[in-house]
Amino acid sequence: MSELVTGDAVVLGLRPAELPSRALALAIDLALVGTAFVLVSIGLAMATAKLDDAALAAISVASFLLVLVGGPIAVETLSHGRSLGKLACGLRVVRDDGGPIRFRHALVRGAMGVVEVLMTLGVVACIASLVSARGRRLGDVFAGTLVVRERVPAGRAAAVPPPPPWLVGRFAGLDLSAVPDDLWLAIRQYLTRMHQLDARVGWSMAERLAGELAT
Repeated sequence: MSELVTGDAVVLGLRPAELPSRALALAIDLALVGTAFVLVSIGLAMATAKLDDAALAAISVASFLLVLVGGPIAVETLSHGRSLGKLACGLRVVRDDGGPIRFRHALVRGAMGVVEVLMTLGVVACIASLVSARGRRLGDVFAGTLVVRERVPAGRAAAVPPPPPWLVGRFAGLDLSAVPDDLWLAIRQYLTRMHQLDARVGWSMAERLAGELAT
């Protein structure tokens, strides 16, 4: 699926996460990462008790980088933007065009997070999120990402229009198991908002989505 189609369709339906939900997700992530760091530090202290001070300092720095910095980067990369805290709060990190993030996006976010979150206790991140129109911290700005809400209250979700009666029978016989989840999301978001789009833009998006689905 082309990234442009995904972005056009998904961005229409996803809303930027608000600061309270982002702060809660971050607090959960920091608690988990902090616990892991403490456990790793205790284990390393027991295993390296006989080393000199220089070696202990090097090991401490390495464990800090691997656990507090490398851990969140690895989790966001492998989960495509859903850490445990974000999963609990129904949030996800996506690119500006709505597509899934890659390693480079998570790396920039993680590197900036050391300054924004760890070194300043989250003060810089909170200020940047409050100033930004879409609630982005500096890591999001430099990485070209956005934290969005995935879970929307059912009462506020727009209904997907039913298929024409003459297509119902044909749909029943199709095997749609190979269609990627991202494509289903893009199609759903388009169908719920196709009447809000310009006619030419909507027709162009419909043709591209139909081509992706047929493939």
